[in-house]
Amino acid sequence: MSEREFENRPKRAFSGERSSGTGTGRGGFDRRQDAPSGRARRDEDPGAARPDWQQRVARPVDYDKPKSPLIPDEITEKDLELGLRVQLKTLTPENAEMVARHLAMVGLLIDQDPELAHQHALAAAGRAARIGLVRETVGITAYTVGDFAVALRELLTFRRISGSNDQLPLMVDCERGLGRPDRALELGRSVDRATLLSGVRVNLAIAMSGARLDRNENELALAELQIPELNPEKVFPYSVPLFYAYADTLDILGKEAESKRWTDLAVRAETALAGNPGPEDEIVEVLEEFEIPVRAERKEWEPREDRSPRDDRGYRGDRGSGDSRGSRDDRCSRDSRPNNFAPRNAERPVRGYGERPVRPYGDRPNRDGERPAGSEARRESPSTGDAARPQRDRAPREGARDRKFGENRDR
Repeated sequence: MSEREFENRPKRAFSGERSSGTGTGRGGFDRRQDAPSGRARRDEDPGAARPDWQQRVARPVDYDKPKSPLIPDEITEKDLELGLRVQLKTLTPENAEMVARHLAMVGLLIDQDPELAHQHALAAAGRAARIGLVRETVGITAYTVGDFAVALRELLTFRRISGSNDQLPLMVDCERGLGRPDRALELGRSVDRATLLSGVRVNLAIAMSGARLDRNENELALAELQIPELNPEKVFPYSVPLFYAYADTLDILGKEAESKRWTDLAVRAETALAGNPGPEDEIVEVLEEFEIPVRAERKEWEPREDRSPRDDRGYRGDRGSGDSRGSRDDRCSRDSRPNNFAPRNAERPVRGYGERPVRPYGDRPNRDGERPAGSEARRESPSTGDAARPQRDRAPREGARDRKFGENRDR
């Protein structure tokens, strides 16, 4: 290093001195002091509009969003099964309680009022949209009311969240409801049926058979139902709808004798599953009736028609006749003036003492101890009772104080 380069090299700070912002420290110039925090920029104006990426992500506020249906006070979160309530543990306690109450209302109304049950399911989805149970409930209620597009969307979301194919038959049937039997068959063949439960496999076969019938493939529709569960020797709860579907398909193909045979098997299976209960096996169900609250309709505000226009001073002209308060001139007249504005020498009645007058302010002595003229007659009048009262001199007698202290001293 030459002498010139040695003189031009940067100077190091003394021992113990270190500056992170001037470049004299060991680490060189530190830009962290001037760097903005977070994603802000140096030249960003605090009052400037939000960046485009934030505007795209921001959720618009929907002021016309319908309110959630009301829930009776008798319905609590304990009306929902414990196994279903466990799936709501990721929510806050208050939110989990409201979601559980909405789901309990869905279970009560799904057969009687499907539309109201669907509204409760949507209200639960608004509070817990990431819970698979909630999305499954919305899909089932939408399928019940015939909204197949919403049902298919919610059931696909439920399968993506939970990884379960239990609602695959409903998804295939939703494709049929939307008029797409080809996509229904494709969706049904996308899953290995050996991995499904027996009940799900039977319902899927019935849905696939219906899609074949939509395409006028009656023989293939009958083949879709010929699965190992179609066994008249063993009866399970899922055997009844399978036997009925197989009988209907045979009837479409014109095989009436076989159709009647499978119909009789379905009736016998249904009877066998119901059993033959005797008096000792009777089941008594206690039904609790409760009233579902209805939200009152909000009335629009309408101006009153009996009001007259205001005058230049801002008062209405009909106040003197229609209003009990009267006009401003009537209220401020001498006859209706309150007692606070009465003259100083006027006698005012005391509340609670009948007609007994009160001494006016002019009867009080002034600073010199003199009473105004005319006060003696008023003071000696029998109405006041002052004439019978002896006038006691309030000034102490001369020597009274000394005599008193002298007596105390002698004691």
